[in-house]
Amino acid sequence: MKMNWKEFVGKVLNITLFENYGVVYGKKDDEFPTFYEIVFKTGKLIDAFDDGLLLEAKREEQTYKIFVPYSSIKCVEIF
Repeated sequence: MKMNWKEFVGKVLNITLFENYGVVYGKKDDEFPTFYEIVFKTGKLIDAFDDGLLLEAKREEQTYKIFVPYSSIKCVEIF
């Protein structure tokens, strides 16, 4: 089944991802990087493409655009 994501533009999505990992580096050269699992992305759906969804999220007074490929999506909650 293929969804028409365009009808949800402007809604907030909470996307649970398949395994995805990020890394945080320390402030000093002798600190080892910390790996963590990214389990979800949350944001307002601003556009949908053939290969994924574009979300807009705000964090620490900054606005970010996040592209999530369909192949990374495990589950979506729509608010």
